[in-house]
Amino acid sequence: MKLANIYGFLRKDLNQIEQSINEVIQAEHPVLREASTQLLQAGGKRIRPVFVLLSARFGDYKNKDIETVAVALELIHMATLVHDDVVDDSELRRGKPTVKHIYGDRVAMYTGDYILARALETITEIDNPEIHKALSKTLIEVVEGEIAQIKDRYVLDQEIWNYLRRIKRKTALLIATSCKLGAISAGLNKYEVNKLYEYGYYIGMSFQIIDDILDFTATEKELGKPTGSDLEQGHITLPVFYAMKDPVFKAKVEQLFESKDNINQDELTEVIDYLKQTDAIEQAYDLSNRYLNKAMNALNRLPENKVKRTLEIIAQVIGKRKF
Repeated sequence: MKLANIYGFLRKDLNQIEQSINEVIQAEHPVLREASTQLLQAGGKRIRPVFVLLSARFGDYKNKDIETVAVALELIHMATLVHDDVVDDSELRRGKPTVKHIYGDRVAMYTGDYILARALETITEIDNPEIHKALSKTLIEVVEGEIAQIKDRYVLDQEIWNYLRRIKRKTALLIATSCKLGAISAGLNKYEVNKLYEYGYYIGMSFQIIDDILDFTATEKELGKPTGSDLEQGHITLPVFYAMKDPVFKAKVEQLFESKDNINQDELTEVIDYLKQTDAIEQAYDLSNRYLNKAMNALNRLPENKVKRTLEIIAQVIGKRKF
């Protein structure tokens, strides 16, 4: 089952959010406008707006702030993607050329900055200090996570908590904040807000772990980028951490990284094939499932309704997705 089919009843609201995002990013300068629009048209799962809308459905869903929050959070996510592609020197995202590849590093960085600025401008429409405080705190951690990810590239001797903290900041926090701000916007009580935040956090951790597994197990066509691109860019993800318990595998990765400026593709393929022969993928799925179970436990504390069932199904699908 595809994720989009699960929340089909939100299609009208998501279309409105998509339209609003398109209006917000229309810059006066043609290059900024074209680069921002190209990124939007590349598509995406729009997971963050979905979690905003679903969390808000536990409360007063008519509040206009809900759409504003959803638009701002997706813009922030878009901005981080543009910056990530510059740092990773990525040419493809979702099977299409990146802003960085089309326009170069400088334009890409300014495009990301522009989209982030638009997100912050959008959120000022909301007169709720709690929302602004939560979003600011999240942004600080996201930026710290970006720096940590750069610092940890090609570093073999690091602890697994480095990885978990990275994916918390890279993915889980924005999803958790999406749930939290959707809940706050809809007037939920503090307990419900916290439980939805917990759900979003654990779902986000699982989601990123699955992404990191698929980097080795899915095809280039499914990924929209080359298989093993995270490893090629020096990112030590969870499957690699587990596989490095095997000293032979660790030595192969170390040799691969010796030529990090010009990775040998045959060596990369050999490393990926070796990783698949270990139990690293199974161990990574096991940790993902543990996060999913924690997400379900948080969800169990919330009232029974259609939305809760939808969130349960999303958790199940995330754990089983193949690309």
